[in-house]
Amino acid sequence: MVLKVGRGAEAPPFLVMDVISAANARQSSLPPGAPHVIRMEVGQPGTGAPTGAVAAVERALKSGWPMGYTEAFGLASLRARISRHYRDWYGLAVDPARIAVTVGASGAFPLAFLAAFNPGDRVAMAAPFYPPYVNILQALGMVPVMMEAGPATRFQPSVAMLDALDPVPDGLIIASPCNPVGSMLHPDELAAIAKWCADRGVRLISDEIYHGLNYDSKLATAANIPGAVVVNSFSKYFSMTGWRIGWMVLPEDLVRPVECLAQNLFISAPHIAQVAAEAAFDCTTELEANIAAYRRSRDLLLRELPQAGFDRLSPAEGAFYIWADVSHRTQDSQEFCRRMLEEAGIAAAPGVDFDRTRGHQFVRFSYCGPEADMAAASRRLRNWR
Repeated sequence: MVLKVGRGAEAPPFLVMDVISAANARQSSLPPGAPHVIRMEVGQPGTGAPTGAVAAVERALKSGWPMGYTEAFGLASLRARISRHYRDWYGLAVDPARIAVTVGASGAFPLAFLAAFNPGDRVAMAAPFYPPYVNILQALGMVPVMMEAGPATRFQPSVAMLDALDPVPDGLIIASPCNPVGSMLHPDELAAIAKWCADRGVRLISDEIYHGLNYDSKLATAANIPGAVVVNSFSKYFSMTGWRIGWMVLPEDLVRPVECLAQNLFISAPHIAQVAAEAAFDCTTELEANIAAYRRSRDLLLRELPQAGFDRLSPAEGAFYIWADVSHRTQDSQEFCRRMLEEAGIAAAPGVDFDRTRGHQFVRFSYCGPEADMAAASRRLRNWR
């Protein structure tokens, strides 16, 4: 008997997860005392949840507080705290009723896409891009539209690129700071793109999960842009990847549709993770120390990687990624990364994950691991050719 397989089963892999598996296997095969594998393949902070968040969870568990379902959009106190965050960081008044707590940003994207678009709708984004954007859209029957971006726009979309699209898309995904490049849309650029979308009735989805991880450029949020959906997460700045907790800021017309979808697809985000998330907002000193460490690692790698033959690098304005053009060294980034792991003991992400036409010429380095590892990586790479 042959059973039908759904369209979603055709989703391609997220290749960086395969690199993680290969790096784990490599590490486990090393003899005692051998130099360890340096992890630069995954965007997971090397620090854990802030101590204040962990302490809040311990108090909640010891109190016997039952951890059950919350409202689909999350604890009222957490939503109010996120609203205050927008006032503190951006000077914006965001109604907590527009805030939806989600199962990470990964749980937010399908909710946003299902509420905002229909099967067959065209959703544009700049390439390189975060792979699950495309994979989720395609699994839901929507059509990703790629705009090839390069150094001239810091690998970000521009109004000129949008003007070249024919037909006009139904939606646009932007990310600032972006994965995999680490570049940002500056406030005037975001404003111009938002106006372009508003003038043409294009739904804007703004991925802001790396907000807070910016070094020299000013943040710009889409939370005050009419009709826009903002996705954020506690995984990056707040260093809580495994807690699977994020949020959305929704326009009024999508609040109830997203709530109904969330009720059916997820019921609610984990209660215990919401307790931790609320407390994390009060851990600024610890979190800012993490950012200072990322900045030092970024500065070191931008200085040292060119000495190791990686001299075509992205601006690295935010997040914790450096996008390296390796076309002068290889035309096969997957094989290049395989060799780097086997010969230098460094795990990095091949660009084909993030750009399906030009990614064979690029590698993504993540620098959110321990500072000592980033310094060791630069030394290893200088000795590896």
